[in-house]
Amino acid sequence: MMKITPNNKKTFKIILKHLNILYLEDEKNIRKNITETLNLIAFKVFDVESINDAIKVLEKERINIIISDINLKEENGLSFIKSLREKYIDIPIILLTAYTDKNYLLEATKLKLVDYLIKPTDFNTLNNSLNKAAEEIYLNGKFIINFSNNISYDVLHKTLFLENEKKELELTAKEIELLDLLIENHNKVLEYEIIKDIIWKDSIDITDSALKNLVNKLRKKIGKDTIKNISGVGFKINF
Repeated sequence: MMKITPNNKKTFKIILKHLNILYLEDEKNIRKNITETLNLIAFKVFDVESINDAIKVLEKERINIIISDINLKEENGLSFIKSLREKYIDIPIILLTAYTDKNYLLEATKLKLVDYLIKPTDFNTLNNSLNKAAEEIYLNGKFIINFSNNISYDVLHKTLFLENEKKELELTAKEIELLDLLIENHNKVLEYEIIKDIIWKDSIDITDSALKNLVNKLRKKIGKDTIKNISGVGFKINF
């Protein structure tokens, strides 16, 4: 594994800005404080207070990193993580706990954790753990988004590949902007006007046909059905 240096810390910061975190903590005040911190680092944070809620989020959303407390009222956090590992083998997991008991530490080491942090934790400690998680995602090639027809997109390097032919497909600057914007907002429909304001921020009176043409050009490269048009509202990406 690479050594984390100031240079690749910038890389991990970029990666984290595109990732979704599931954060499980049943103490309201602690959850609120850490969620505020996580929102400064990640793209989106799903904070939940119970294992049942965490499972619902995992089933519905694209989760890249899990942060969980061990000291849960309804179930031991270690048991929950053990069950997760059966289904989510590679997802980076960080445990937060008040326990310093060696038995807990020994059990935790068997769960392929990114880190095991003793509460209370500070911003730098948590941020360093998230950098380790981002590094793991990067090194495992998990920062690639796969579309249909063997098309994949490297979010970090802004490159589109036809996997079966090992061929890079050229993207224009505007196509990259649109693709990144749709990926960052993959869980919602982006309104036409919002897209135009962001993509053509320095222009005036951009027409609907200009946006439609850009979307159609991108569709030809990543798949016709990948970008869905919600009539009269906007566009949403599927992957």
